[in-house]
Amino acid sequence: MKWTIAPDITNRINFLVPALRLSYIRANQIHSFRSSGSSSRATARIWSLPTIWQQALHTEPSYCLEVISERFDKLKLDDQERVLIHELLHIPKTFSGALVPHRSHFHGRRTYKHYHDTVESLFRSLTAKSYN
Repeated sequence: MKWTIAPDITNRINFLVPALRLSYIRANQIHSFRSSGSSSRATARIWSLPTIWQQALHTEPSYCLEVISERFDKLKLDDQERVLIHELLHIPKTFSGALVPHRSHFHGRRTYKHYHDTVESLFRSLTAKSYN
């Protein structure tokens, strides 16, 4: 597998964070990569930097957002936007370096459908797109 820095994705994240009013996200601490050669079925992934590593490295919380070229680049631009929004929703409001899972065992209130509906709602709220 090969990773390369993805400045185009960084630009899109820098647009989406304020456009979606995700003020808790520090876009400058999200590092974007495009990978190729993955055997994963995923289209994109977000990687966290857990607290123990933050303390060991004396650094602030950060995230890596990876788009898997073979899948992500084939998507229509609107669907790419939805994927990026979905990945941003994995970042908790504390911006702690942790990740929010798709499912929660908290009385079954948070489900994958909840995430899909939230992504779609945020996508529709955009007055402009990150790829324009």
